[in-house]
Amino acid sequence: MTTITAAVAGASGYVGGEVLRMLLQHPHVEIGALTAASSAGSTLGEHQPHLRPLADRVLQPTDAQTLAGHDVVFLGLPHGTSGPLAEQLGDDTLVIDCGADFRLTSADDWTTFYGGEHAGTWPYGLPELITAAGRQREALAGVRRIAVPGCNVTAVTLGLQPAVAAGLVNPTDLVAVLANGYSGAGKALKPHLLAAEGLGAASPYGVGGTHRHIPEIAQNLRSAGAADVSISFTPTLVPMARGILATSTAVLRPGVDLARVREVYGQVYDDEPFIHLLPEGQWPTTAATLGANVAHVQVAIDEAVGRLVVITALDNLVKGTAGAAVQSMNLALDLPETTGLHTVGMAP
Repeated sequence: MTTITAAVAGASGYVGGEVLRMLLQHPHVEIGALTAASSAGSTLGEHQPHLRPLADRVLQPTDAQTLAGHDVVFLGLPHGTSGPLAEQLGDDTLVIDCGADFRLTSADDWTTFYGGEHAGTWPYGLPELITAAGRQREALAGVRRIAVPGCNVTAVTLGLQPAVAAGLVNPTDLVAVLANGYSGAGKALKPHLLAAEGLGAASPYGVGGTHRHIPEIAQNLRSAGAADVSISFTPTLVPMARGILATSTAVLRPGVDLARVREVYGQVYDDEPFIHLLPEGQWPTTAATLGANVAHVQVAIDEAVGRLVVITALDNLVKGTAGAAVQSMNLALDLPETTGLHTVGMAP
């Protein structure tokens, strides 16, 4: 059995903790260095008490020397910090960035939505993404650098790309409204993320075309065949710890009915192990995807306005981030794509 050594930078955060939970159930992975910034010197159990097998491990400083010598390094770091660190890691190491530093192909988009200098573009870690060559998984075989998608991006992309690729909708009139769990905002202490502010409340953020995931969604839909993309995207924090429920709509081309839509979505997703087109009449719920590396998708047509409606549910920390990272790692290392990844959720 092949043994892979893996280090996790940012192990005290939500993403780092979820990557470790995935790796603990992976039959080929031996977990190596665990690093953090301000939490260095403390034990992992102080920050991730649910990860009992690793609770006594001491978090080390996040630097290239500590991370060197591993087969795989996962970076669960704040945006803008992965680039300088990755430059110090050798080409023989598979580096998987769970942040945004290397997702975008356009330096202008990076500057507009993130600010600062664009660090570059790495192979994109959404294996199910439709591309001109087929699916993105083919582009991940043997690579040594991977950029994991944004969690909202994954939900909207998986919801809309079959319709875009098949020419069923007008990609210049897209709308996506999302309900998001609080873990997507990370562990940083911010007043609007306190329980007193969030419990019993729903609040939008990134309103008016300002959210950083917008150019990434457009990039993906262009990959799926859209000549041009225009999308109104509004996420909303709701009082749940994790999960995304994305409602995406688009104007249908003339003559497209629900039977045709379901036929297209079935052709795209029926053979995908982690994406499930639900039976007619059954609607996605975030509870059914919690803890699992899956996305549940359902389609409908609003006849009164001639729009396709796609509902997508996934766990933002699993299929939205950590599970996608491990799935992409498997492909890069020529392991079966499904290794170590569960598809069974935790409802209720």
